[in-house]
Amino acid sequence: MASIHAQRPAEKASLDQWYVIDALADIPAAPRANRLLGRDLQVERDAAGTVIVREKLADGSFSETLPTRERYGYVWTTLGTPERELFDIPEADEADRNQVVCGAVAVKASGLRIVENFLDMAHFPFVHTDILGAEPNTEVRHYTTEIRRDVDEVWATNCEFFQPQAALSASGGIMTQYMYRVAAPFQVLLYKTCPVAANRWDVICLFVQPLDHDRCRAHPVMFIIDEGNSLTSMIHFQQLIFLQDRIILENQRPRLLPLEPRAEIPTRADISSVAYRRWLKEKGVTFGTAEKAA
Repeated sequence: MASIHAQRPAEKASLDQWYVIDALADIPAAPRANRLLGRDLQVERDAAGTVIVREKLADGSFSETLPTRERYGYVWTTLGTPERELFDIPEADEADRNQVVCGAVAVKASGLRIVENFLDMAHFPFVHTDILGAEPNTEVRHYTTEIRRDVDEVWATNCEFFQPQAALSASGGIMTQYMYRVAAPFQVLLYKTCPVAANRWDVICLFVQPLDHDRCRAHPVMFIIDEGNSLTSMIHFQQLIFLQDRIILENQRPRLLPLEPRAEIPTRADISSVAYRRWLKEKGVTFGTAEKAA
């Protein structure tokens, strides 16, 4: 069923971004339908194995081949003209890390809601009980948030939270250090304490593919140091976390993200969300929001 918001087209700020549309391993040779920003796509591999992405036009024909990038285990494309290349994740190139592509999860919510939920530490004890948090350790301690103008990203640093099982490789509860990085409106990364390697960070990414204003696919991938667990068990652990989040996300109202400051009242724990919403508004992003393009 088409989204009730599908008739509102994507604005330039959202079009001019790079988006994941599928894991590289999942791209078939035969043409397959996909979707991005309210538009239908066709994805396939040509005889040489190159991934070809085209937009399906209103008359049933297909556009010229869209730009693509193959990075971090995924195929990325754009419907616009991005001002810069895909953001860099240096840890993805470190040879001793596991690259764990965790599969796509469909969510009936704005992709921006998913990014904002990813930034929220306050829900850990109540949604991810006895894994990422537990009572009575519910306090979100003061942390720092900034919009880094030189790279046009939102960062939250000096974050910490007590976690009973911060990662599959953790053997017990630890005070976990966090850094959050919103590299693009629908792309967010988390750097967190690595239980088995002091002075290094595990990196967990959530690449969000907005299908329509209120529907998306979330693509989690991890770049972590873990020699003791199987790839399957690491995927299952991360999927458990995200499926717990999906229940909350699909019950949030409104499904779209309000950018009007008075629409939802933030608390002290929400300063990263406040910065994220302000940044989106500055950029003119309206796809997935309750705002209409000017």
